[in-house]
Amino acid sequence: MRLTIPLPFCLVALAPLLFSAVFWAAEPEPPNHRRPRTEAELRYWLENMIWYHRFTDAEITAATGLNPQEIAAAKAKFDITPENRPKPRANAPLLVFPYPGGRHPRIGFLDGAVRPQRETKISVFTPWDSNSYVVVDVPEAIWSNLGLTYLAHTHVPTIWTKQNVEMKPLEWERRADGTLDIERTLPNGIRFGAKIQPTTNAVRMGLWLQNGTSATLSDLRVQNCVMLKGATGFNQLTNANKVLSNPYVACRSENGKRWIITAWEPCHRPWANPPVPCLHSDPKFPDCPPGETKRLRGWLSFYEGEDIQAEFRRIDQTAWRTD
Repeated sequence: MRLTIPLPFCLVALAPLLFSAVFWAAEPEPPNHRRPRTEAELRYWLENMIWYHRFTDAEITAATGLNPQEIAAAKAKFDITPENRPKPRANAPLLVFPYPGGRHPRIGFLDGAVRPQRETKISVFTPWDSNSYVVVDVPEAIWSNLGLTYLAHTHVPTIWTKQNVEMKPLEWERRADGTLDIERTLPNGIRFGAKIQPTTNAVRMGLWLQNGTSATLSDLRVQNCVMLKGATGFNQLTNANKVLSNPYVACRSENGKRWIITAWEPCHRPWANPPVPCLHSDPKFPDCPPGETKRLRGWLSFYEGEDIQAEFRRIDQTAWRTD
């Protein structure tokens, strides 16, 4: 027979006080903003946030740590307003920018992405609405035979958080032709990086990983996430508007006439997550011996039409998997 021993009344009565004491004794969460270090960086990020992402002052503060007075002074100094945003050039590449942080890129499942780090995230703006965009997290996570080897936010422990090793904040390198690239070296010598290349009708993406350890790396699964919160007409919390056709994963607009498409090769798991909401065409690196480098190729595009399978076949003809 199982005995149930009631909790002493004094502990029940004190429970809220004990919880409160623990809560207030906990270490405060460190800030997740990145203060611009130069005037050029300040101007760039204000243009990014105000012209394109339409941030409020509170979101600018969350992204940069600037107070309202500093924000107002910088806006006036650089004459940055939503109204003087540059007009897009004809036949220009799709608009792609580093995501500034300060606004969570998810609608839901926020406890699965605490303190998201911006160095893996880019915004790709839709061709039909200059205020709508998706946030691509590339990579969001990398697994290996060693365990969870990298994670772009706080959620489950990585092999580094278990050792109390913190990752140094990084930023995308912004090239004159609009290309973005970044690379990181992990404490055990593994290096990885991403390259983002916008074109007039698609965004070509690449990931590479170099094994700087002394043993072969295996089970190199990657999670890349396309978050739909900022894409008007695509951000319903459902999978009813998604099509999965390995390696393609697509989301249909509310009116059924527009699509957002992503793919990675080689893809080992196409899926979508309604609470976020997001798209995944998650790839996997081949096993990587010491000293070798392995590569993955990715795709993101937009389509207006009703025959999504025909669009998948058209994309196949671009040879994106091998270029």
